[in-house]
Amino acid sequence: MTTLPPPPDILSPEFAADPYPAYRILREHYPLFHDPGTDSFLISRYEDVARAFRDPVFTSDNYEWQLEPAHGGRTLPQMSGREHSVRRALVAPALRGRELREKFLPVIERNARELIDAFRDAPEIDLVARFATRFPINVIVDMLGLDRADHDRFHGWYASVVGFLSNLAQDPETADAGRRAGRELAAYLLPVIQERRATPGDDLLSTLCTAEVEGTRMNDQDITSFVSLLLAAGGETTDKALAALFRNLLAHPDQLAAVRADRSLIPAAFAETLRYTPPVQMIMRQPAAEVTLSGGTVPAGATVTCLIGSANRDERHYSRPDTFHVLRGDLTPATAFSAAADHVAFALGRHFCVGALLAKTEVEVAVNQLLDAFPAMDFAEGRAPADAGVFTRGPERLRVRLVPGEDGVRAREA
Repeated sequence: MTTLPPPPDILSPEFAADPYPAYRILREHYPLFHDPGTDSFLISRYEDVARAFRDPVFTSDNYEWQLEPAHGGRTLPQMSGREHSVRRALVAPALRGRELREKFLPVIERNARELIDAFRDAPEIDLVARFATRFPINVIVDMLGLDRADHDRFHGWYASVVGFLSNLAQDPETADAGRRAGRELAAYLLPVIQERRATPGDDLLSTLCTAEVEGTRMNDQDITSFVSLLLAAGGETTDKALAALFRNLLAHPDQLAAVRADRSLIPAAFAETLRYTPPVQMIMRQPAAEVTLSGGTVPAGATVTCLIGSANRDERHYSRPDTFHVLRGDLTPATAFSAAADHVAFALGRHFCVGALLAKTEVEVAVNQLLDAFPAMDFAEGRAPADAGVFTRGPERLRVRLVPGEDGVRAREA
């Protein structure tokens, strides 16, 4: 007889060290499992997670307690219907298309260049500490037209808000720090918002202050909450994805060489990183009515934890899902950053990540500039670092040896 493995504990140290074996057990034996530690129903198969993101019966009402205390108010992920469509229409144009390319691409390129310039001569760096965690936050601060001297301040708020959102164990100190960061961020922004309303400029914050759709404008709380969301969601996804992308490529030198030789493969490498090692491992939903999924029924009003990290490794949906392969045939880079994506790292449907194209642009710029600056890089410690985290996950450090290229030499001689 085959012995049924016990259900995994997603709050255990073993799960935190490597969740993927636990995901496999859940998919195979417990596709719907009530987890006592989080008092939620875990769903782990791709078809169920994709349905939870697309089917309107799955609401984001749980965000009232999960997001609001840190963001200081309701945010896009909490909204539905006309409220959601109008608020999304107010912010989305600045994060995609012509406005992103013409107005903010130079900001992204400048921030990548400045961070790289600071370590061009270094034989070895931690790419997480020196680049990945700083780059997306610096970009957001500059897009908003805020004081560049406050980059470090925003980085601290970002870390506290992300800590709050990742606090599955409900540690009280972490929760207090996240709420405090939300209050401090709002207090910082409110006088700036009043100034931009009176004399708008060419920055993202001015756009948020002046945009109007169907007679609706964002009020002060809408703006401060959206900026907090942008810092947390925009920073965390790009931060951990960048570090994971380089770790994954360095661990597969042939694929790194292919991307270095053909930069059009960068979106494919990013998409595969989002599938293989997604920065956000789980997102919660709350069904408005009883729902039947693989393995059973979820009652109305229950919390459902959608295990993105598991869905993206589902053998029912992907060939050799535990293999990192930039050129895999079951992932389409052309749609990977839209609501038609073949992965669920950015969610799907109406709540598909509004900043996905911003993240794609940041990653393309960062990878291009880093590969240009350093024609050779490898693991300084001789091996790939493991990921850390449960709710969000990525390398805590990525020490790499660097060999500067001609661009680095020219920069030093200039």
